[in-house]
Amino acid sequence: MKDGLINSEGTKIYYQERGTGEPLVLLMGFGADGNVWEKHIKEYERHFRCIILDNRGVGKSDAPGGPYTTLMMAQDAVAVMQHLKIDQAHVAGISMGGAIAQELAINFPHRVKYLVLISTWPKFNNYAKTVYENLKKLRVTSRPEDFMELLQLWIFAPPYYENNMQDLMDGQESAKNNPSPQSRNGFDGQLDACIQHNTVDRLHQINVPTLITVGLMDIFTPPAFSQILHERIPGSSLVEFPTGGHVHHWEDLARFNQVTSEFLRSQH
Repeated sequence: MKDGLINSEGTKIYYQERGTGEPLVLLMGFGADGNVWEKHIKEYERHFRCIILDNRGVGKSDAPGGPYTTLMMAQDAVAVMQHLKIDQAHVAGISMGGAIAQELAINFPHRVKYLVLISTWPKFNNYAKTVYENLKKLRVTSRPEDFMELLQLWIFAPPYYENNMQDLMDGQESAKNNPSPQSRNGFDGQLDACIQHNTVDRLHQINVPTLITVGLMDIFTPPAFSQILHERIPGSSLVEFPTGGHVHHWEDLARFNQVTSEFLRSQH
């Protein structure tokens, strides 16, 4: 593994490199650093040169004052690509990372070869905006382990709870004991980027092969959001995970890794 820090308009962005092959840029969702891709990288690094970012506001990247935008974070990803002398890459993004990936494909079309959009959205309705504003307030007033339990209730589907309670409790314990939790600057800045993201009227500009994956039990970024992406991105494919929630990519890990790897390795 190689890693490093680069300067993106005065903000330091941390990245890791794993594997060999065509480059694949991996963009994580809010509140999580690049290490959260680990269960997918174990598959992807067999086929691709994985470039894993800590988005601004989390992990080893800087957390300047906000608000952030998804375009700003797409520009951070381009800065990493330029530093690594990568002209074009596959791009996959989860949740906020998928929103960043949309801006990357729209504003830097020559940079993106294939696009994978996971549990993401083109624009929030007022309900979703209120959810995210509420999370900003509750994170300040909650114990870390309680806030993690709340997040888990939003992102995991009910079937997962039947056989994985210990894993969920371990996640709460990790949050409780995290020596370097995400700063308030970073958390609020990233959520502002999610709330303000809007590509609805520009999605038709995405002209690369695009795979969209969604958990049909996702209450955090409901399937209707992915349906809009699918309808408006020309030629896109939509793959559904019937018993999956927002994190269907973990809940049905083997299928998710297979579906996304096959898409990224296909010749369109």
